[in-house]
Amino acid sequence: MKVLVVGPSPIKSKGGMSTVIEEIQKDAELNTKFDIDIYESYIDGNKIKVLFYSLFAIIRFYFTKRNYDLYHIHVASYGSTFRKGLYVHLAKKRKKKVIIHIHGAEYMNFYAKSNKKEKILNILRSADMVIALSETWKKRFDDEFKLNNCVVLENGIDVNRLLPAVNNEEEYIDSFLMLGRLGHRKGTYDLINAMEIATTENRNLKLYLAGDGEVDAVKNIIFEKKLEKNIIVVGWADFNKKLELLKIVSTVVLPSYNEGLPMAILEGMACGKAIISTTVGAIPEVVKEDNGILINPGNVNGLGNALKIISTSPNRIKEIKQANMKKINDRFSMEVMHTKLEHYYLEVMKGNI
Repeated sequence: MKVLVVGPSPIKSKGGMSTVIEEIQKDAELNTKFDIDIYESYIDGNKIKVLFYSLFAIIRFYFTKRNYDLYHIHVASYGSTFRKGLYVHLAKKRKKKVIIHIHGAEYMNFYAKSNKKEKILNILRSADMVIALSETWKKRFDDEFKLNNCVVLENGIDVNRLLPAVNNEEEYIDSFLMLGRLGHRKGTYDLINAMEIATTENRNLKLYLAGDGEVDAVKNIIFEKKLEKNIIVVGWADFNKKLELLKIVSTVVLPSYNEGLPMAILEGMACGKAIISTTVGAIPEVVKEDNGILINPGNVNGLGNALKIISTSPNRIKEIKQANMKKINDRFSMEVMHTKLEHYYLEVMKGNI
């Protein structure tokens, strides 16, 4: 069975969607069972570069990617949905099977604000299967979009690749890492303000901010608050840099306002890090009391308090490490994810969804 996976380049674009596609590409067992090709529909860059690449990708897809049995199309919100809608339309016109895999953390906000709701619904309902990242998102999609073809596939982690980042957690109990685009949606500014609160009691706290986005604005605020010794802006971290950073922290922090199922949290848990995050998206399905601390988005005082609690709780950190590594192995490993994906591929081809 020939499968074409359509989405952002695993090499030339950043983010969780690219990571998921890269894991599919590199899974030898999955690729033994199916003839899988990756089709890069998007690369990072300025608006003009993205526009021209995206247009060229659609044209090339039309002329060269006809002979596949199943099209696994990865979708985010806003422009991504409408671009990928063209791929869905072309594949269905040829009477091919299509899976839409939704990753967008702001998908419901995008739908609520859109004046093209019917077009969005037509794209989703024309697919043979829609994949949601969690039970929470599936329920929201079913309730809002009235879908009868939606299933759940949680993001999975290549656990073995992250083992070098496992450390002696007590040694780094004062160190934290945020992985993700810097800006309001990810709660970066809340985290800076929370560090300002927490460092009044512990001047040894260290926070590494690893991501692109509003880098200059973030650096300016850190400078104004005189927190340069406590908050280090790393910029975007490739996989090797990510391993280096994870190795020297005890905790991954992600105080987002919107999320699906963040790869940063799963990666942190896979190498035994505690998690401080917010009660949004699928995060509460994954992070319970034995995995870390959750707060409401925007609760800066609560976030500062969480930083202080973690940095003074070596025994709790040790317990969290074991619980998190076990949870990822049992529920969120790449093997678990791809076993489910294999089942979904076969079910779609049989017409059982």
